[in-house]
Amino acid sequence: MKKIATFLFAALVAGSISTTANAAEYKFDTKGAHAFVQFRIKHLGYSWLYGRFDKFDGNFVYDEANPEASSVEVTVDTTSLNSNHAERDKHLRGEDFLNVAKFPTATFKSTSFEPNGDGKALLKGDLTLHGVTKPITIDVTEIGGGKDPWGGYRQGFSGTTEFKLKDFGIDYDLGPASQTVEMILDVEGIRL
Repeated sequence: MKKIATFLFAALVAGSISTTANAAEYKFDTKGAHAFVQFRIKHLGYSWLYGRFDKFDGNFVYDEANPEASSVEVTVDTTSLNSNHAERDKHLRGEDFLNVAKFPTATFKSTSFEPNGDGKALLKGDLTLHGVTKPITIDVTEIGGGKDPWGGYRQGFSGTTEFKLKDFGIDYDLGPASQTVEMILDVEGIRL
């Protein structure tokens, strides 16, 4: 469970943005709390433990006419892990899991965006968590986009992925039912 928080952070990390002629760049709306990096992991196989990262930032490039040219970069402050339980959070931030003193950030940098139609896509990229970089795939759903009441333009996506904690060097034994962490990523971006 504690590993979940660690991976959760990892799931959403920094990358590079490549722009194209018709592409628009967006910044995550973290100021308005319209973006979330959350995770869950099974507790002994009996229930789910949920958590989130309260501090993160990112941006993305999205071209509706050429979505394959889209890219994302995310940086997560792993010290902001929050599972709604102070003692558990302290353990998850410690050496058994995220070791935030040594690895205070996690990043994600996309390598490809593959639309599947009907607003679905596969976002592939490199997640760096706990000092380890591995490729991951995020299942993405486009929520929508358009003008906001303040004269801006917004675009929103939701994504999910999962990975094994041990793949990122987190090997604290929580039992066989608690080896995989699921990440839930919801992002609303404001066009720059």
